[in-house]
Amino acid sequence: MIAPHPLVAMIHAVPAAHRIAEEAFAREFPQATVWNVLDDRLLDDARAAGGLTGSLRRRMLRLIGHVMDGGAQALLLTCSSYGAVVNTAHALWNVPVLKSDEAMFRAALSGPYRRIAVVASTPPAVPAAVAQLEALVPEVRPDRPVGIVTALSEEAATAGDPGAAARHLADALYATGGAEVDAVLLAQYSLTPAREALAALLGVPVLDGAGAAARELRALLTPGERPAAPAPAVAP
Repeated sequence: MIAPHPLVAMIHAVPAAHRIAEEAFAREFPQATVWNVLDDRLLDDARAAGGLTGSLRRRMLRLIGHVMDGGAQALLLTCSSYGAVVNTAHALWNVPVLKSDEAMFRAALSGPYRRIAVVASTPPAVPAAVAQLEALVPEVRPDRPVGIVTALSEEAATAGDPGAAARHLADALYATGGAEVDAVLLAQYSLTPAREALAALLGVPVLDGAGAAARELRALLTPGERPAAPAPAVAP
């Protein structure tokens, strides 16, 4: 039986994701009791290692084991770079474990978009996001092709405000020849504050993962609920 206030754990690699995910859950799944776990070296260590190593995978699995031992009824990994660990977690624990952006990717692929951009501010997030998106294509839209372009702006990670971060991301997208897209997906929760400004600059919908993940977990953990459609930022 599902508790009236299910305990949802979230494991974060950067402090900004903590705040953004909590805001999304307060808006989309207020019934949940949220438990935040932060290891603020996860992303730096993955970057230094050039990706996920066996040691980093085991470290994440220990963190997952910690929240499962504490009674978590669901888990969200808010760092896209660690999404590959979710498959192992599924085999070890019988509770919902979500990758950071899977719900967002499903929404994007279910929509009318023919060419989708994935933007990020840290290198490991790009291949991780694209791999997840491409893996869902045969399942979600097997009869409709989709073009995927990517843009990376490490300057966006240290921008002073959301508007500046949006400009850096837009510049990176223009530089890669990816400006002619139908939608943009933010590959990191930390970029969510730039969503509306980026939509205004590009004139296309911009989707983020935090709200989509909260809606999916609400549907899974609340009897009778159905996942709501995402609310991407759209330029006026």
